[in-house]
Amino acid sequence: MTVLPRALHVVLAASALLALSAAAPAQDRHPPSIVSIYRIAPGHQADFLKWMAAREAIARQLGVPDTQWYRHLDGDSWDYVAIAPDTRTMDDKLDAAAKQKGLTSGVKASLELRQWMAVHTDTYAAGPMTAEQMAQEASAP
Repeated sequence: MTVLPRALHVVLAASALLALSAAAPAQDRHPPSIVSIYRIAPGHQADFLKWMAAREAIARQLGVPDTQWYRHLDGDSWDYVAIAPDTRTMDDKLDAAAKQKGLTSGVKASLELRQWMAVHTDTYAAGPMTAEQMAQEASAP
C-alpha cells in the first residue's frame, strides 16, 4: 500500500471539492424558496395566521423546514412576508396530510386562504447568498 504525503491528500481533496462545486448547478447549492408577500384584508390577520400555522404544523410533520415569517412594523403596505422552502414536489403528500387532519386541500384550500387576503404575491427565489457569492456565480464560466 502506498502512503501519499499529507500535502498531496490536501491537494486531492481540494481538487475534488472544487470539481464537485463547479459541477453542481447554482440551483442545487441554493435550492429555490418561495418568497410570499401578503396584505391581509382588514380584521382578518388572526384568522390568516391560524390557517397558516395549521398548514405549517402538517408540513413540519412531513419534514419540511419551517417558513421564516416577517411581520410589518413600519414602511410599505404589506402585513407579512414569508420565505418558505419550495414544496411543489410534495403537494400531493401535503394535501393528503391536510385531508387526514380534516383541513381543506387543493383548490378548495387555495380559495379558503384567499378570503383573508387583499393582495398576495409569490416569487421563486434562490438564496440566501451574499452579494459576493452572487457576483462569483455570475462571473463563473
